[in-house]
Amino acid sequence: MNAQLTHLQKIWDKAPHNALTDLIRFQNCWYCTFREGTSHLSLDGKIRILVTDNATSWISCALLEIPGIDLRDPKLQITPSGRLMLNACAAFSPGSSRRHQSLVWFSSDGHKWSDPAEIGHPDFWLWRTTWHKQFCYGVAYSTSDPLRTRLYSSSDGIRFNLVVEDLFAEDFPNEAALLFQKDDIALCLLRRDSGKATAMLGSSVFPYRNWIWKDLGLRIGGPNMLLMPDGRIVAAVRRYCKEPWTSLNWLDPVAGRLDEFLALPSGGDTSYAGLSWHENQLWISYYSSHEQGTNIYLARVKPPAI
Repeated sequence: MNAQLTHLQKIWDKAPHNALTDLIRFQNCWYCTFREGTSHLSLDGKIRILVTDNATSWISCALLEIPGIDLRDPKLQITPSGRLMLNACAAFSPGSSRRHQSLVWFSSDGHKWSDPAEIGHPDFWLWRTTWHKQFCYGVAYSTSDPLRTRLYSSSDGIRFNLVVEDLFAEDFPNEAALLFQKDDIALCLLRRDSGKATAMLGSSVFPYRNWIWKDLGLRIGGPNMLLMPDGRIVAAVRRYCKEPWTSLNWLDPVAGRLDEFLALPSGGDTSYAGLSWHENQLWISYYSSHEQGTNIYLARVKPPAI
């Protein structure tokens, strides 16, 4: 049985460029966040948050912005205390004393958000955070020489401590997603952009200081992972051929393989998906420029049976 795309909806196209999404279910509503800007690399990025209680009619419930700063790559998590947490990165104008600073906001209702707090170290982009057993973990990558990654952890989502100072450093490692399996083994799906430019898969056991790495042999972008109730792991990535597309894959951590089971309608500037499991379906937010403009989409997918 093949995967079935059961629903596809364009949910936002208001800005000239809408991109870099994430998706979460919170207090019986869906929240989707993304960056709005003039273009992919413009210095005017703002963070839009949409909400729906019926998965059909989406409305804007918040807009986070800092004058003169480009906000990028928002990601959503639910803290152990039951608040929404949003982490993103501030990109500063050329000539500033620092290039990037990771930030975090919190909300009890998804509508009213705290002031941003700086997290991690300057010029280390804490790209996606993941809560596991009362701790928040995240991989940050350096945006100035030397190019490398670090693993951080936090008990409150604000004060992040180094777990591994030099996690991986070969061929410009950058965007990374973490997933914790039921046996507490941590997986890290890591993008690389120079040299071989192939994705790496890392694995480690608590306290996550020593990692084993496998080369997956293909180029990816915007990684995200989800552990399904049956134990299978879904990885949403940007794949590349002549044209990039947003791809849903099975991740086999033992064999070190990504096997595509569905290509979502997409192309051009695309991917950076949010993933959730609800009512026996995958819910996916992503962006794409395969239609007029660069827009935000919501897909629902019934995956193939085991």
